[in-house]
Formats: sequence, C-alpha cells, structure tokens
Amino acid sequence: MAMLLGKKVGMTQVYDEAGKMLPVTVIQAGPCTVTQVKTVEVDGYSAVQMGYDDIKPSRRKKPAVGHADKANTAPKRFIKEMPLPNDTETEYKIGDSVTVSVFAENKYVDVIGTGKGKGYAGVMKRHGFHGFPASHGCERKHRAGGSISSFASDAGHGGNLKKGKKMAGRMGGGRITTKNHDLVSIDEEKDLLVVKGSVPGPAGGYVIIRSAQKS
Repeated sequence: MAMLLGKKVGMTQVYDEAGKMLPVTVIQAGPCTVTQVKTVEVDGYSAVQMGYDDIKPSRRKKPAVGHADKANTAPKRFIKEMPLPNDTETEYKIGDSVTVSVFAENKYVDVIGTGKGKGYAGVMKRHGFHGFPASHGCERKHRAGGSISSFASDAGHGGNLKKGKKMAGRMGGGRITTKNHDLVSIDEEKDLLVVKGSVPGPAGGYVIIRSAQKS
C-alpha cells in the first residue's frame, strides 16, 4: 500500500475523454521524507514514518529537531505513520524522498483529512431534523430537538442519555476518510495529484493520500 502526505490546493473541473465535465480536487502531495522506519524487533510493530512541509528548527522542540537530524532533513510540520504487516520488509530507508510517482500504478485512492469545524450547531443543521410545524399552535419551538424522554433512561447503566442520541452540539472538525476517488492525473514535475470529487477539509489543509483499500 502506497501512502503520501500533502496539502489540499482546491477544487476545479476537467473534461474526460468522452467530453464529460468532472469535479476534481488538486492536492499538493509530497515530496515526503522518511523520518523513521519502525520494526518489530525494535519498536514492537512495523511502520514507515513520513514528514511533509519544512518548518524552521526554532519553531520545534529540540527532540523533534534531533529526530529530523537523524534523517538528514529539516523538521516537518506534518508527520504521520504508514503501518505495515509485521511479516513484511519495507523498501523504504530513513532519509528517502517519496514523491507522487508511488501512485503511478494506482487507479483509486483514499483521502484522509480534518473536516471543517462548524462550531456549536442545533439539531436541524447538525442532523437534518425537520423542526416543528410553522402553523399556529407551535410557539417558540420551531427548531427545537423535541422530547428526549424515550432515551433518557439507560436502564442498568445509570440515568444518563443513551450514547449516540442525536442532539445539538459541536459539529465538524473531526477526522474524515473519503474512499475510492478516481485518480484522474499525476503531475510529477509539480508534485500534484488530481482526484475526482471533493476531499475533507479547507483549502490549505493537510491530508493523507493512500492506495484505496476497498476499490
């Protein structure tokens, strides 16, 4: 499985061979530096750690700067690991540079990012509730969540609400994985990936791109 770190540039549109217009997202992916290769013998599991987007050493703690020095690279803003099966050996070595060419044989990719935070939201915006009737008889309750009495008692586990009850609360800002994006094109000179559809997060947000696991 191939993996790469990158930054969402934004959305645009392209035409396919049949002349159909496709909405696509442009991702600045890599080059990423392999900052550590973890093994079962040393770390208890196998993984490849990558870093993306250089940052001044003065803006990182000394342990992070020393960790980057081992890979002969600058400290990174965005660091993630790619887990590997414990019985396989990886071809990556510490200090290697990984580019968009790792997806040359892939047709589909998964993209992982952090969704846009929308703050505290009510049940209509957060969960799509229809609200109460707008006709006479309803007073100041048009966007309320309604009764929660049927979910108020979690018998045998205390008097709290049952977990998962749809109510008002914090919306967005969580980790989101969108799967099976068509990989429309790869620009190795500019380190760009063009994928069909939208991906999580705002323009400029960091994302993880990996080979599709369930294509």
